Amino acid sequence: MATFDTGTTGFMLLATSLVMLMTPGLAFFYGGLAGKKNILGIMIQSFVSMGITTIMWYLCGYSLCFSGDALGGIIGNLDKACLHGVDLNTPFPGNTKMPEFVFFAYQMMFAIITPALITGAFVNRITFKSYLVFLVMWQVLVYYPFAHMVWGGGLLAKWGVLDFAGGIVVHATAGFAALASVIYVGKRKDTDSPPNSIPLIAIGTGLLWFGWYGFNAGSELDVDAVTGLAFVNTDVAASFAAITWLAIEWTLVKKPKFVGLLTGAVAGLATITPAAGYVTLPSAIMIGIASGIVCYVAVHFKNKRGWDDALDVWGVHGIGGCLGTILLGVFATKTMNAHGADGLMYGNPTFFVHQLIAVVGTCIYGFVFTYGMLTVINLFTPVKVGEEDEEKGLDAALHGEQAYDAGVI
Repeated sequence: MATFDTGTTGFMLLATSLVMLMTPGLAFFYGGLAGKKNILGIMIQSFVSMGITTIMWYLCGYSLCFSGDALGGIIGNLDKACLHGVDLNTPFPGNTKMPEFVFFAYQMMFAIITPALITGAFVNRITFKSYLVFLVMWQVLVYYPFAHMVWGGGLLAKWGVLDFAGGIVVHATAGFAALASVIYVGKRKDTDSPPNSIPLIAIGTGLLWFGWYGFNAGSELDVDAVTGLAFVNTDVAASFAAITWLAIEWTLVKKPKFVGLLTGAVAGLATITPAAGYVTLPSAIMIGIASGIVCYVAVHFKNKRGWDDALDVWGVHGIGGCLGTILLGVFATKTMNAHGADGLMYGNPTFFVHQLIAVVGTCIYGFVFTYGMLTVINLFTPVKVGEEDEEKGLDAALHGEQAYDAGVI
């Protein structure tokens, strides 16, 4: 019987639990932002990912991300499908202090939340059946390749691209998939659909922020100084981004908006994600401030363009993930993490260029494949709901349920 380090294994199980909690947190966040007729319709899309993605991860997802190398480093192979060859005594190759089972579970939580992020963009416009097909296809064609290319030793990893916890793999792919989805399904008939519950948004933000410590600090896959660095950088960047967003909105609209503060925090969390374990604390502060400014501008640019990204997935997650990955190319330093790189500020323009090219490629790939995928799905089952169902609300029309008793909200 193999002996593993109980501290490392215990910490990684805790981090896994924290990342798992982010998916219900996302459901609450989106559920609060949605209109009152579409609360359950958006929340079920997050929760169903927990089931479908777990099944896929066991059958083939883990293996395609973290086993072997195929198609020039774009995807893995099926050697570890159904955890073939992995037992209680199998150590995780990246850190033999913990069993591979734990790494399998930790990465599964990332796979669960990533497609769920996209759902906020097309709230109350797509059928549940088409979403389930999309959930399966998007992971196979978008998430698994990028997880392998960046974290599984694939093409981008070999090229020297870094992504500590998911700026490319999670946020850029999901954000630009969201933009493609919005353009494909078009605008809502009723765009005047204010958030039904700001307290619910606050609960969701709190759970996301709490879970993000596991998301970022856990991505060190060990318990050491870099783990602590990632934890602190995460909190600091989120805080500075939240206050920056609040200050901008207060200045422009003359009122301090609670939803703006919460949105700014999530933007800061998304933006620091790729850089959390590679940059200094002062750099994390600058990344947080930049996030508050750039993501705020992105959301307003989206509004001017008329893109009906209902819950600002592109502006917050897509742009945040891209910005963080590019700024990692600027601020990264080996003095913080010997396994990282030196960025532009530390005399390495090559790393910055690689990060920039990787971001551009990710955005194009995520957008094109998502748009094409929706087009194909629509050939077999309608993607967009009918006007009558949209008017009625998806809670009643598709699910036959309602979030609150009549008259409560």
